[in-house]
Amino acid sequence: MSLFKARDWWSTILGEKEEFDQGCLCVADVDNSGSGQDKIIVGSYMGYLRIFNPHPMKPGDGVQPEDLLLEVQLREPILQVEVGKFVSGTEGLHLAVLHCRKLCVYAVSGTLGNVEHGNQYQIKLMYEHNLQRTACNMTYGPFGGVKGRDLICIQSMDGMLMLFEQESYAFGRFLPGFLLPGPLTYNSRTDSFITVSSCRQVESYKYQVLAFATDADERQEPEQQKLSSGKRLVVDWVLNIGEQALDICVVSFNQAVSSVFVLGERNFFCLKDNGQIRFMKKLDYSPSCFIPYCSVEEGTINTLIGNHGKMLNVYQDVTLKWATQLPHIPVSVKVANLQDLKGVIVTLSDNGHLQCSYLGTDPSLFQAPRVDSREINYEEFNAEMKELQKIIKEATKTQGILLHSSETVVLSVFLKGSCSPSELEGSCVVSYSTPTGIPKVAQCNFRLPLRLICFPTQSSKAANHKLTIDTNKPPISFLTIFPDFVDPSEDDQANVLGFQFLTGSKTTLLASKTSQRYRIQSDQLEDLWLITKELMLRLEEHFKKQNCKDFACSFSGSIPLQEYFELIDRHFELRLNAEKFQELLSERAVQFRAIERRLLTRFKDKTPAPLQHLDTLLEGTFREVIALADAAEENQANIFQAFTKLKSATHLVIMLISLWQKLSTDQVAILEATFLPLAEDTQELGWEETVDAAISYLLRTCLSKSSKEQALTLSSQLCMPKDTSRLKKNITLFCDRLAKGGRLSLSTDSATQQAAVMPEMIMVVLLALWHMPMTNYEVVIALNKKICNFKKY
Repeated sequence: MSLFKARDWWSTILGEKEEFDQGCLCVADVDNSGSGQDKIIVGSYMGYLRIFNPHPMKPGDGVQPEDLLLEVQLREPILQVEVGKFVSGTEGLHLAVLHCRKLCVYAVSGTLGNVEHGNQYQIKLMYEHNLQRTACNMTYGPFGGVKGRDLICIQSMDGMLMLFEQESYAFGRFLPGFLLPGPLTYNSRTDSFITVSSCRQVESYKYQVLAFATDADERQEPEQQKLSSGKRLVVDWVLNIGEQALDICVVSFNQAVSSVFVLGERNFFCLKDNGQIRFMKKLDYSPSCFIPYCSVEEGTINTLIGNHGKMLNVYQDVTLKWATQLPHIPVSVKVANLQDLKGVIVTLSDNGHLQCSYLGTDPSLFQAPRVDSREINYEEFNAEMKELQKIIKEATKTQGILLHSSETVVLSVFLKGSCSPSELEGSCVVSYSTPTGIPKVAQCNFRLPLRLICFPTQSSKAANHKLTIDTNKPPISFLTIFPDFVDPSEDDQANVLGFQFLTGSKTTLLASKTSQRYRIQSDQLEDLWLITKELMLRLEEHFKKQNCKDFACSFSGSIPLQEYFELIDRHFELRLNAEKFQELLSERAVQFRAIERRLLTRFKDKTPAPLQHLDTLLEGTFREVIALADAAEENQANIFQAFTKLKSATHLVIMLISLWQKLSTDQVAILEATFLPLAEDTQELGWEETVDAAISYLLRTCLSKSSKEQALTLSSQLCMPKDTSRLKKNITLFCDRLAKGGRLSLSTDSATQQAAVMPEMIMVVLLALWHMPMTNYEVVIALNKKICNFKKY
């Protein structure tokens, strides 16, 4: 048995297939025996109410029948059970049972039995309240400072606090800004109710403020609350904890400071009565329940916190003092005095596992046998050591070799939207565990076949966009490099091939018969990308199979910047439209809520005034909101399509620049990071401002001409520009700098090195002029022009 398991003092399983939650457990001397021994009261969602008086169990014995004092079915789900002074005229303890639509208060009593079965217990209904709203939870206490009795406050599912002065209903108040119910408790020191709202903040409301606030027979608008009698319900203090709370508890012990404890989803808070944080503890597990209790050290408070890992942790303020294992996940935990044993931990699981346990350790009764002394055979030990080292060495050699049976997984790929994708590459990640339990991750990259997005069609001679790729090898027949698109029986497809995408657009590929060139043409600029990329990949693969290592492609034409800028303007125009739609939707939504508020005010009036066509205005505004929402949704789909086309064209421009300037792999990577920084485009962070910032950085560093450009500072905040003129200007300047010999580099010293080389080049030219005959004026003028160009740098 583990040293850190909770010692089972008494346990039982409640019913079959019953469900329990946080409020279903309570411990108190409910039968007013006066012995100081607590009874365990449990209610279930099936409507069963059980009261136990546990006795210590002997090893191997089960639960004794006399441990169960009472079991009765109340026919309605039990949400919460509490014990307090709920009946007027007496200070005896009574049992309050909360149902969905009813609150019942019972008196629990026992009569002395004359046989061996023991005493007989029964419950008597003292009074009940039928609720007009569905209940969520309740709390009790001496509201308003009353003496010798407890009042009850019930929180409904729609945010109403219903207060009962024992047998009579007092009043009800709606919590402001309510959305979902949270935990509720009462602080008798400040006479206030504390809860956690759906805004993830702890809120405190004074009882006096609740009592004198506007009546909450029905929800009222803020304008109507101002006209009604009574004060507006305001919060006493608010603390934002940033997460939803599981439970709240108010404690006050003689030797400790009075505190408010809040158990969050990931943190544990201790607050002062005014809402200030005394301390907090970040939890590295998911908690399920908690309860603070008295500590033996002065000035501190102990807290039991159960979690979903079946652990029960004991904290002294923020210090973990003990951790113990439970056989179940607790949803409620209490500390009780049972059979003269103080501090028994009572836990309840959601399926009815009720256990009384204590913390401690059992002494180990095992004693190691005495080892007989004997002489050591060193030769035998050395031989055994060598054999073990050999086994370890063999095991380390085969450690990385994994034998798993292979499995095939079929994945489906679908076309998103009505445009061709910008790339066919993808990655696959597989996570698995070895037979020894070691987690492993395998990753591979793949490329989808071109035939998945297009099919062969008749070639077209006319096209709006054309580009030519030069190679250093004779052209290859398309029968060889495109066997999946060419019919071998048709010889005319050896040099001309047509592709039709699933979206309807066409692209034609031609191979020159007299030169080492390939031409790609299409009506859309973005459609040239995938075909050009596929051509280069298949040519490289073909010559690689032929063991040809010097194959290279080049591009000597002009970069199609104007056509590229048209795609940028189209994408940016749709982003501007999205902003306009968002502003219009916000305006119409404000107008709709204002009209709706006026209509509700008139409908609630006892003498309603004429609507004055407010209903017609409401209907018209609603139609405008729906029309704007549809237009915004359509515009969002157009943005996705435009961004996909822009990415395809950007891939094409990057490839043409790399072929044009014969960039290295590292330089191409910088180019891709500059022009393709985003996987997805959003209104908060768009493609235009991101690319503009990246290009500006390159123009200021590695592509700068002077120290003035290097001294320019970039804006630290990215925001959507007013237009695309600056971006298009920077892209044009970027290509111009590359054409004049600029090189991409992330090193901060590249511009400095370039500036240091220029004077040396000027000196070489001056020496050439010095030794040159003065009669050759044409050469002198040409060299003077070169010097002027060098000075520009």
